[in-house]
Amino acid sequence: MSTRKPTPDTPANRRKDGRSPDGDVLDTMKRPLRDLRISVTDRCNFRCPYCMPKEVFGRDYKFLKRGEILTFEEIRRLARVFAAGGVKKLRLTGGEPTLRRDLPTLIEMLSDIQGIEDLTLTTNGSLLKNMAGDLKAAGLDRVTVSLDSLNDAVFREMNDVDFPVQRVLDGIQAAAEVGLTPIKVNMVVKKGVNEGDVLEMARRFRGTGHIVRFIEYMDVGTSNGWRMDDVVAAKEIVAAIDAEFPLEALDPQYKGEVANRWGYRDGAGEIGVIASVSQPFCGDCTRARLSADGQLYTCLFAVIGHDLRKLVRGEESDEEIGEFLDSLWSRRKDRYSELRASQTESGDGKVEMSYIGG
Repeated sequence: MSTRKPTPDTPANRRKDGRSPDGDVLDTMKRPLRDLRISVTDRCNFRCPYCMPKEVFGRDYKFLKRGEILTFEEIRRLARVFAAGGVKKLRLTGGEPTLRRDLPTLIEMLSDIQGIEDLTLTTNGSLLKNMAGDLKAAGLDRVTVSLDSLNDAVFREMNDVDFPVQRVLDGIQAAAEVGLTPIKVNMVVKKGVNEGDVLEMARRFRGTGHIVRFIEYMDVGTSNGWRMDDVVAAKEIVAAIDAEFPLEALDPQYKGEVANRWGYRDGAGEIGVIASVSQPFCGDCTRARLSADGQLYTCLFAVIGHDLRKLVRGEESDEEIGEFLDSLWSRRKDRYSELRASQTESGDGKVEMSYIGG
């Protein structure tokens, strides 16, 4: 991991060409690009209603064809270009990334890219028990596991494929045993569905070293029927946990951190709360997302992608692709969640979360 200390990005230190003092390209809100989330497949073996409801993603749904998806070599090439431009963290997502054939091979190809300090994976945990060892051996640093309830009946209802919660818990245990830590456990909280499981989730993982992150139900895409009435606000989640296990606010670990951190006052670890609806965090966002077919999105709530597959399969050099990315990022002004009040609740035209990852 790099020990170089960045020069403070203050108006006095900012370069005349708009870059940071360390040469990073900045967007219109002075945000560098630090985190690239790479979707390796648009397929998933769950049908969670808030992400891939069966009514939309049924048997007749047309997923991407094999030739449309970026190859491992193409992903590695783009990742190297992004790293040269200042990206420090790569997160593999989906769909469900563990469905991508030979995933450990891709991880091995990404693990030695110069400049990458953190290589992670977000998964529903369904295949993690048998894959954890291979993922770690290939060079993966850690995992984030999506787990919306510890109640088996509620969990089966939320994944909508009757998948048992114990198999996900077994996957988390396997990941911990091979050192894919610290493990983060993501719980999307939806009012009237699983809000009653918040305290049990906190109780289960307290003192384990794992970090539960409670996520407000978000208006991503157009297929999940999002309504503001379905949102359980972050302050309600924190209050419920604090009433039994007193909490104290913790400072962010890095600029642009998504979750607000809360530590247990007795030292039994911490939780995170992602409050993108009630407390937008766009101002510090340093993330971009690459879809499985090579479309780059500069916002989770984006409408339009930018075709990198065309560039990587064309005659453009790495330098030319890098220049395109610099130009694109320098014009970025995304801050959807801060402007949500002026948007329609339908979210017409927004890209689906299952397509670009969370």
